[in-house]
Amino acid sequence: MAKFKMKVFQRWLFVVFFLPSSGVLCFSELSFITEPSDATFLPRRPAVLDCQAHGLPPVTIKWLKNGAKLAQSEHIQFLPNGSLYIPKIKHSEGDSDEGFYQCLSQNKYGAILSQRSRLTIASISEFVLHPVPMEVAEGSLARFSCAVTSSPPATITWELNQSTLPLQTDRITVLPNGVLQIYNVQVEDAGQYRCVATNIGSRLKSREAELTVNQDLSPKPRQRPRIIAGPQNVTVSLHETVVMECVATGNPWPIISWSRADSKPIDVYNAKVLGNGNLVITDVNSKHSGVYLCRATTPRTRNYTIAAANLTVQVPPSIVERPESQTRPRAGTARFMCRAEGVPPPRIMWLKNGEEVHLNGRIKMYNSKLVITQIIPEDDAIYQCMAESEQGSVLSLARLIVVMSEDRPSAPRDIHAETISSSAILLAWERPLYNADKVIAYSIHYMKAEGLNNEEYQVVIGNDTTSYIIDDLEPARNYTFYIVAYMPMGASRMSDQVSQHTLEDVPLRTPELSLISQSATDIKLNWQPLPAKVSRGRLSAYRLSYRTAAYSAVTSVELPQNSTEYLLEGLQPDTIYLLRMAAATRAGWCEPPAWTSHRTPKTSSGKVPTAPTLQLEPLNCTSIVARWQTSPQSVVVQGYRLCYHEEGQPEQPIIQLQAQTYTYTISGLDPRRKYHVKILAVSQAGDGYQTDQTTSTPGCVSARDQLAAAPPPPHRVAVSANNSSAVSLSWSRPALPSAKPVSYTVRCTPVGTHSASAVRYLQTTRQSVTVQKLDPNTRYEFVVRLHADQMSSPWSSVVYYQTLPAAPRQPPAAVRVSLIEDDTALVSWREPLEPNVVVTRYTILYASQKAWMAGRWQILQREGTHTMALLEKLEAGNVYLVKISASNQVGDGPFSNIVELALKWGNNHRSKNPRHSDSFPDTAVLSDGVYHIDQRSMTGIIVGVSIALACIVMCALILISKGRPRKSSSHKVTGGGAAEGPHAGLSMANELHRENVEALIPMISHHFLDTKGGANMVINTAGPISSKNQSKRWLLLKREIRNPDESDAERRASLYEAGKTVLRYDEQLGSAPLPLSSREIIYGPFHSESSQASEGSRGTGDSGNYSNEEASDPSTGRGSRPASFGSDDRPAAAELKQSFEAENEGAASRRPAPRTSLAVGS
Repeated sequence: MAKFKMKVFQRWLFVVFFLPSSGVLCFSELSFITEPSDATFLPRRPAVLDCQAHGLPPVTIKWLKNGAKLAQSEHIQFLPNGSLYIPKIKHSEGDSDEGFYQCLSQNKYGAILSQRSRLTIASISEFVLHPVPMEVAEGSLARFSCAVTSSPPATITWELNQSTLPLQTDRITVLPNGVLQIYNVQVEDAGQYRCVATNIGSRLKSREAELTVNQDLSPKPRQRPRIIAGPQNVTVSLHETVVMECVATGNPWPIISWSRADSKPIDVYNAKVLGNGNLVITDVNSKHSGVYLCRATTPRTRNYTIAAANLTVQVPPSIVERPESQTRPRAGTARFMCRAEGVPPPRIMWLKNGEEVHLNGRIKMYNSKLVITQIIPEDDAIYQCMAESEQGSVLSLARLIVVMSEDRPSAPRDIHAETISSSAILLAWERPLYNADKVIAYSIHYMKAEGLNNEEYQVVIGNDTTSYIIDDLEPARNYTFYIVAYMPMGASRMSDQVSQHTLEDVPLRTPELSLISQSATDIKLNWQPLPAKVSRGRLSAYRLSYRTAAYSAVTSVELPQNSTEYLLEGLQPDTIYLLRMAAATRAGWCEPPAWTSHRTPKTSSGKVPTAPTLQLEPLNCTSIVARWQTSPQSVVVQGYRLCYHEEGQPEQPIIQLQAQTYTYTISGLDPRRKYHVKILAVSQAGDGYQTDQTTSTPGCVSARDQLAAAPPPPHRVAVSANNSSAVSLSWSRPALPSAKPVSYTVRCTPVGTHSASAVRYLQTTRQSVTVQKLDPNTRYEFVVRLHADQMSSPWSSVVYYQTLPAAPRQPPAAVRVSLIEDDTALVSWREPLEPNVVVTRYTILYASQKAWMAGRWQILQREGTHTMALLEKLEAGNVYLVKISASNQVGDGPFSNIVELALKWGNNHRSKNPRHSDSFPDTAVLSDGVYHIDQRSMTGIIVGVSIALACIVMCALILISKGRPRKSSSHKVTGGGAAEGPHAGLSMANELHRENVEALIPMISHHFLDTKGGANMVINTAGPISSKNQSKRWLLLKREIRNPDESDAERRASLYEAGKTVLRYDEQLGSAPLPLSSREIIYGPFHSESSQASEGSRGTGDSGNYSNEEASDPSTGRGSRPASFGSDDRPAAAELKQSFEAENEGAASRRPAPRTSLAVGS
């Protein structure tokens, strides 16, 4: 599915970004067929500059000279084909046709400008160098030179005594640059010499110079080779001819040889040796650039002298990456790429319809890239990239077509940036307010906030996310960001810009040191401040560490951040010291570099040369040019010793250099490496003081002027789970040289996060890592990056992985218990308050306090999708304890705090607001099993209880006072079948209390029949209580009326309601329960409110509890109490039972006492 989505997304991007521009990729609305080129003309002669354009008619052509438009006149004429015609070239100080010409072609699509052409008028200036007289010995060497400025370049010839110099002999050589060399001079070579310069415009002669030849017959002593005219640094244009002169003398005559400093072979096809050792290269190109070495060697000896010169070949600009025509919607962004190369590097400028683009806040140029944001209809034009230098200009065009569309989304909202690290910032936003459902992609734009013409970068992502991590930023830099939403028919406006600063980081490397000993007991250190890109923040300090090579004890010195030199004094002479420098920012110290060695000079009574001033300059990625100078001193320098080595590698052999040598090219180096170079001067008194310096070679550039390709990213990234909070990540190393050290960075991000603190980076040198402290059941994305040679690879492909779920760590929240019926309670809760928790089962434990004390819990289990459960068949008069835990396939979570529910006697819950208990404190706070009630609530309870007691006493007195006058009334209760009655053996004196039955049992209209299987008794208004089968006499009261319990029984009997009271009795074996106290009658049974839980379990419901009446009377065949009866009527029934038992306490020992209960049903 993910692959399908990716393919769909790629197709949408292709539609948005590529298909609209397909109609202009092959742009042919306007182009040049012929462009003007450089040309040289003679004065007062006609000239034609060609220009022809092709495009949709009508096409007009105009001409510009030095950037200003030309108007037609008699002197300047425009031909019908577009060419420029000048009938007569002017060449005067005030009015000249020399200059740079361009043609401008225009039609309805726009305008384009041609390349620049230079019109030159042929001329020769005065000689800048005339030959000078010479006096030489016979058999030696004579050399004349002259120089002239001309256009086109002049041809130089020589005359002897005003006649053309014959060149038949090998002894005479005329170089193309105008140098005359005469080897083995003879007497007949004496005379007057002059040079003649000729081109198409004119011919010019120099002054004469006399050559005098002296005869010397004495034997010549042996002489070391000496170069009297060595090669000079020269800069030429492409396809020109170069002369590298090398003239040397000595006895015997030295042999001249040529080589390149970079060890490359000299081009044998275009190069040749002219005369006695002059190197001539014809039709030069860029590959001929380099340092050339002329070496003069005495035959059959090792005596030689070297002279070097640098050849620079200038190459006209050429565009290597051309801009492409684009179709963009209004308010979109267009980017035109253009890269050019040449020597010297060309300057890039952009033209719009033939005129220079006016840069502003909406149109910017980053290096060579043109970026147009928030496109408007006026941006529809032809754009040209022009690369120009001293060698010429070249242009490439592209067209921007603006598509109008009103149905486009609004801009993304609420842009928020948060710094993650020194190189990463998390960007988050809200979707557009309008047409958000039509957005198919987002484009993120960012650039440095400081500086001018900073390059803007762009990242395109899908529409399934509203956050992105930009992680290729520089440390300690301020960046600005904005976002654009794209839909198939257009783009939104740019969002509001936000700025964010990356954190500082430790410096990339340490400063490069230069070490000089000014005496035998000191070392002077010099270094350059680190550039901002390397320091990665504001430097806070330097740390210099040094020790001797023989001892490991290290001495460190902290230096201020603005220092650039330091003098170590009090050192030991002739001792090797190891030194290194570290730099720090607020983020910490950089990794310490390798030690640099330096030997202090010996203590000498003689005068030795001072340390040379060394300057190192990378020539290219594999060569370093060393230049040095020595201060004027009385000591004669006999030569120099130079050695170098790569950091961490052994030193190379010492290079011996001549005293007259002040430069040396070190070649054959590796790119991107740090090298240590040492040099000292040698005199007759001994070795001089040494100079040490370090430098780094740059990276090699490719043909497209790009840095060497970044290493490939790691592949085969795999993730496996260790547990719910840790995963193992592994990957494969890409194809790199095995000896090359690499390191890796792992990035771990929760999918969809908007918090920078959730993004984690791990560094390792292995090909696996364990990522710990992850959130359970959370989807993460993992990517890996490789680092090698101070370069970083792109991030690997994203691997998604969801961590395993963990057992719940929190109990269910908001546990609440509500009594919805007399014997049924509803318990509810919410999911545990922890993110990404998976609950598959809830366990509810509940028990009465008695069962809890015995360790017996009843268990209910519900699925993880349920958050409610019913507790049924609860018994009145008990306090129930409830607690809940959440579980999944991994394990069980903790139980919640215990919630208590008290079921009291005589409660009737028919109201719409059932009584409930929950785990949240109200006026009473549950803590350690004790209710803490505030002072106001306590006062209210005391007052309420007092009023209730007073009312009860008054009601009891009224009932007693009303009951005394009725003692003589007839009885309302009649019994039959005395043999089977429960009171057959009672004394007749007990009948005196029958009258109280009327007070206890109000009359019922019509009749009431117990249909639940109780005693067969009928109560109606026609008579007392009768039985269908037998009559039984009921004597309820034996105690005196003064008894308070009797009054309570009367009061509770008055709870009777018509049609809802059933009077029954059963035979009961065993003793009666203990009577209830008055406080229990008022407040209900007491209970312990401990919040502690025990882990027991029993069955649920009342089905497992049966009454003694059922066991003693099998004839009933069913429960003694209907299931529909409420449990809250038990207190009243218990009191009636208590009355019967009190009445028969005398006969309890003779026979079983009957039990009578009064049940109130619904």
